[in-house]
Amino acid sequence: MGEPVAKDFNDKTPASVWARACVHRPLWVDDVPALHTPLCKKLPKRVDVLVIGSGYTGLNAAIETVRDGRSTLVLDAGSAGGGCSSRNGGQISTSVKPSYAALAARHGGARARALRDEGKAALDWIEERIVKERIDCDFRRCGRFHAAHTPQMYQSLCQQSETLASEDGIESHTVPRHEQRQELGTDAYHGGLIFPHHAALHPAKYHRGLLNTALAAGAQMMEHCPVLSVEKEAGGFVVTTEQGKLHARDVVVATNGYTGAALPWWRRRVIPIGSYVVATEPLPKDLVDTLFPTDRIASDTCKVVYYYRTSPDRRRVVFGGRVSAGELDTQRSAPRLYADMCRIFPELRSYGLSHSWMGTVAYTFDEIAHTGRHDGMHYAMGYCGSGVSMASYLGMRVGQKVLGRSEGRTAFDDLPFPTRPLYTGKPWFLPPLVAYYRWRDKRQHEAAKADA
Repeated sequence: MGEPVAKDFNDKTPASVWARACVHRPLWVDDVPALHTPLCKKLPKRVDVLVIGSGYTGLNAAIETVRDGRSTLVLDAGSAGGGCSSRNGGQISTSVKPSYAALAARHGGARARALRDEGKAALDWIEERIVKERIDCDFRRCGRFHAAHTPQMYQSLCQQSETLASEDGIESHTVPRHEQRQELGTDAYHGGLIFPHHAALHPAKYHRGLLNTALAAGAQMMEHCPVLSVEKEAGGFVVTTEQGKLHARDVVVATNGYTGAALPWWRRRVIPIGSYVVATEPLPKDLVDTLFPTDRIASDTCKVVYYYRTSPDRRRVVFGGRVSAGELDTQRSAPRLYADMCRIFPELRSYGLSHSWMGTVAYTFDEIAHTGRHDGMHYAMGYCGSGVSMASYLGMRVGQKVLGRSEGRTAFDDLPFPTRPLYTGKPWFLPPLVAYYRWRDKRQHEAAKADA
């Protein structure tokens, strides 16, 4: 049984109190097993394949190329998997954000169908990868409860369920508000939609499993080695890093929300957005069973979405979302997330937090992922908040493309990858946009409450 560490925390609690109440690192890294193979300490002079970025995209690409006999080096500016691959919520969907109708208007019906189908393929594939490689990462097909934050949104979800079945073949079913507590122990929502095939995993265990798999196959991994520039040369590329230069026949760009100035074309096309997460201290079993009776993952229909779940051992609630217009440190984000969490689950006000952290996801201007080849370099990025399965899947496909295999083709290949005038990678437009959406979500909540 978890014991309360604080009473009646709220968004007025000083940041210093929160700093003492929780640690500022991902809950997930506390459970990461040891590496099976040492990491590379000296930069090699030449490799067949250089992968820039050691997250899900980069490691899945590396597994493909090294198993085909290509010498493969994965570089990261920070620690291995120190980006969002060890910082996300561990939720997996079939999501391709634009609807079939929106995609068909842009790209035609056939391409739209193929793009939507890739979301389902990515979820099925990641399960196959985990099983085949025997990665111990608490993967489970638990399903998702997608909660309606207003009565109008519940009606929209009812319509969406019918559309998803007819257009995409995606199974879902609605849960009215009077049955909501059978799925989620709260009265804060107005019903919701169940996606029975959505899944969850332990993100850091999954990443460590991928890293061990890549290293066991013969790939090299070098941490704390930022890339400074990439230039073409005869037969490949010369890559300058803080640890020296190396030559590579092929380069894979797998930096997503952490794309830096050394890769300006890609940096202009992804929008880095901080997503913030907290974990509660260990909770009583009966409380967890009340709040999450079916142990599904959960999200809501707010424009600035919240996502949450139990930890794999069902001892904690892990709660994430966007808490401000601009970026914050995790001492300041913790009390804000705590207040939002307790609005949904008032029972948690008797319990404190153990961890607070954040990670950077990458959105794109057209809200879909992108993969292809630019200036001779392969890439995949811009997963728009659905990166666990899609980053893994497209990373694998990029590895196949490097090998020249036809099965590497995807519906995302070589779509126009838009940017905006004057955008260089710093989303100056994001704070006012997020502020507006948070204001709108709050107004809708208040209106729904008044009408109840």
